[in-house]
Amino acid sequence: MKIDILTLFPDMFNWVFDESIIKRAISNNLVEIKLHNFRDYTKDPHGKVDDTPYGGGAGMVLTPQPIFDCVESLRKKKTKVILLTPSGIPYKQNIAYDLSKEEHLIIICGHYEGFDERICSIVDMELSIGDYVLTGGELPAMVLVDSIIRLIPGVISEKSHLEDSFNNHLLDYPAYTRPRVFKGMEVPEVLLNGDHAKIREWRYNESFKRTRERRPDLLKGDKNND
Repeated sequence: MKIDILTLFPDMFNWVFDESIIKRAISNNLVEIKLHNFRDYTKDPHGKVDDTPYGGGAGMVLTPQPIFDCVESLRKKKTKVILLTPSGIPYKQNIAYDLSKEEHLIIICGHYEGFDERICSIVDMELSIGDYVLTGGELPAMVLVDSIIRLIPGVISEKSHLEDSFNNHLLDYPAYTRPRVFKGMEVPEVLLNGDHAKIREWRYNESFKRTRERRPDLLKGDKNND
């Protein structure tokens, strides 16, 4: 997979992409990530990429020309262009799975007050990572890249992500490791008896219980919730 990220602050990504699973995926040639400062594409003699909004209002709006030119220079036949915006559809695990199967992603990070609406005409998908507003799209882009890359075959074991939270519309079950007793808190006996059928049943029940208590909205999509 190839991922191109359009941003005004490419240095923000260095510490994230040079650590842990993302770094290993890059080193193993499972993903290629390139950062593009779309300020380099502006035709404004002063290097501006934003301007005041028509109709008045606070803040500055990103102008279309630099982003159009940058996207058009990178887009291929099988490219999917993603715009990160608070008005996008909520980002979910199923979207991460779908995007992990793409050959080429272009991710556009916003900044300032927002985008010129005409930028949406070159976008395939608008995504939001939550109902709150950040300074820019750089942090959401990092979230997308991390959640997508870990699903690419060969990056981590398939079993690891199949048991993640949000698969089958349930949160993950509780996990325990040594010591068996810590500050009076014991590991559940069912996890110690080696009966894998009972362990699977316990884990599903605990996942269901945790989801019902913390995220009951997710249970609407649980096929086993009659």
